[in-house]
Amino acid sequence: MGILKKNSDILLTINQCIDILIIAASYWAAFTTRDLQLNSDVPYLFILFISITCCHFSLRIAGIYKPFRKQKFTHVFTKINQASFTGTAGIIFIMYLLHMEAVSRLFLAYFTIYQILFFTVVKGTLFYILLRNRTKDYNTRNILIIGTKARARDLITEIQSNPGSGYRIHGCVDTVDKKNDIGKTVLSDVSIVGTMDDFKEILLKNVIDEVLFALPLKNIPNIHEIILFTENIGIKVRILPDFQIQKIMYHPETAKITIDSFLGIPTMSLSSTPHRESALIIKSLIDYSTAGLGIVFLLPFFILTALLIKLESKGPIFFSQTRSGLNGRDFTLYKFRTMVADAESLKTALNAINEMDGPVFKMKHDPRVTKIGSLLRKTSLDELPQLFNVLKGEMSLVGPRPPLPSEVREYRHWQRRKLSMKPGLTCIWQVSGRNNTSFEEWMRMDLEYIDNWSLILDIKLLLLTVREVLYRKGQ
Repeated sequence: MGILKKNSDILLTINQCIDILIIAASYWAAFTTRDLQLNSDVPYLFILFISITCCHFSLRIAGIYKPFRKQKFTHVFTKINQASFTGTAGIIFIMYLLHMEAVSRLFLAYFTIYQILFFTVVKGTLFYILLRNRTKDYNTRNILIIGTKARARDLITEIQSNPGSGYRIHGCVDTVDKKNDIGKTVLSDVSIVGTMDDFKEILLKNVIDEVLFALPLKNIPNIHEIILFTENIGIKVRILPDFQIQKIMYHPETAKITIDSFLGIPTMSLSSTPHRESALIIKSLIDYSTAGLGIVFLLPFFILTALLIKLESKGPIFFSQTRSGLNGRDFTLYKFRTMVADAESLKTALNAINEMDGPVFKMKHDPRVTKIGSLLRKTSLDELPQLFNVLKGEMSLVGPRPPLPSEVREYRHWQRRKLSMKPGLTCIWQVSGRNNTSFEEWMRMDLEYIDNWSLILDIKLLLLTVREVLYRKGQ
């Protein structure tokens, strides 16, 4: 499952439910292979219940639910074998106690083999996906620590002793204005990256997911302004005990205050993003499953579109471009190419007739667009390759559209909060007039989505997007 452990109980439950389905699938495969009949004298449905109970218990005993990041796959494979044979032994023992001698022993052998096979494929795939994500630093949280003293050093020790937590320390900010100390080591490989005078610039120029105050707030000059700025750009704030926010009388504008655990340490958190972690996990599951199925079912359309693009003009089938994702993480976004191959080089000449205000470039009748490209844009089908971005965990089905890094550099501070949630294929702007909307209103729509997010809202926006596609309102 995911690297971060904010909702480990929910993730464990989902993991166990998947394993129960694998056990049931193994049972069905063995039953089919052995060509058995449910209406025989042997109560195979009752044995299925026994099998699920014994095998699930064996998986827990074998330690299969310990985090993969601390294991090699050879260890995981050993646990799969151990759990499969132990579970089957438990089934045989219970059948012996109940005098169920008519059960096919060959059926149980098939059941064990299928268990090992199915669990190896599923767990192996998951193991290597997580390994790849860790290698590429996907699903990690970058922490900026405010403070350099004992409390900050204790925090660094705790984070570094839990490498599987997914937290990465960007550095420490010193509250004492000593420029000569920048670059000095606080502990291990963590150094001072600036002073409080550099705080805003550090947040704007780096990928920071959380700011953690490891010192009394009263010791920080202009603390109201510092927290307000962090809140406005959508970065989560954590405050280590003692809880002194009440002493500075700070009242958040958009963030919600919660008490939660950070690696076992109680912290006060201010976050401007949705707090319904269970619903967010369901959102992620919907994203991955829908993207995977969508790519499979749309493969004939992908092939046909690729042929039409190549027949009309020279150049690649896909248009790829660097975009800014969650909290400013750069990623490569994919689209079907809808313009001539040298479209980017021709853009400068068209800047004077840009039809959008702000840092975004849009034209209703862009001369660079090809004929097939025009059709793809009107139906928004040029966005479908972004299902691969969803499958890679870089995007969601619904969320604020990912901007160009050059556009982000021109954002006002409050507009950067749109980066606090994973970008999506569609959002409120896509179903609300698009180019007829001003840039500032577009930004407010994105923040409206973040502030009012729910699964119901996602479903509604997806349905409205389908309507937009059918009525060919894309541009």
